[in-house]
Amino acid sequence: MKALISVDMEGISGIVHSSETNPERYDYQRGRELMTAEANAVIAGVLDAEPTAEVLVADAHGTFRNLLPERLDRRARLVRGKPRALNMLAGLDGATDAALFVGYHVRAGEGPGVLAHTMNGEILDVRVTARAPGDDVRATGRSLGEIGLNAAMAGHHGVPVVLLSGDDAACAEASGLLPGTVTVPVKEALGMAAAVTLHPEEARDRLRRAAADAVTRRTEIPPLALPGPLEVEVDLASPHTIDLAVLVPGVARARGARTVAFTAPDFGTAYRLILLLAQLATIRPA
Repeated sequence: MKALISVDMEGISGIVHSSETNPERYDYQRGRELMTAEANAVIAGVLDAEPTAEVLVADAHGTFRNLLPERLDRRARLVRGKPRALNMLAGLDGATDAALFVGYHVRAGEGPGVLAHTMNGEILDVRVTARAPGDDVRATGRSLGEIGLNAAMAGHHGVPVVLLSGDDAACAEASGLLPGTVTVPVKEALGMAAAVTLHPEEARDRLRRAAADAVTRRTEIPPLALPGPLEVEVDLASPHTIDLAVLVPGVARARGARTVAFTAPDFGTAYRLILLLAQLATIRPA
């Protein structure tokens, strides 16, 4: 059995502020330690259920260089650094049996949710509509944040997301998108930078038990399937990013001043284009 554990930081127990998630801020080292400990709890849970499993851990926050390699469970392999294919899901392929999302957060504009955003904060919303030939709508447009985008990319490879942890808002978002996925709320969001959180050791105990249960039930949990062709609209925070985005073949301005749109033959193509738009958003005017 092969499992991919994708670990973000904002949804880790005890973390409520950007000073704990930003390498340039004073409390970041503490955030790294909390993040690594929760990753270890999930690794242990997977291996409790499947002692011979191959476990990959994708560092999926910011620079993708947050997890402490020397403190990570030695039975797992770590994927770190960027840029890289599949971004937060690096290591995922058709041989993967289960994906587990740890420390995830609710999408931009939802909440209250701790440190809610989508990707780098420059993407305000992503709406995806699946259409059959002849414009027969198969699925109405739905807004996707990092939970939905990554779950759909896993689904594109036929891989179910069997576990998700984060605050209560992130768990609610996952439950609405991913029937059957085991969710572990490790804190209750009170706002963007406030929460009632479990003690980190209690959170780890719950994660270990839940990961073992989720992996055991992996064949009962369906992947998120968004079959193409897909119509995608992306709302961007900066007009400059829109000016850059429309230089990409197939991307055009859409309704309003903040939106671009494109059509993709499948979700794999859509995912890569969305990642590219997020990267364009980091380019500032000369």
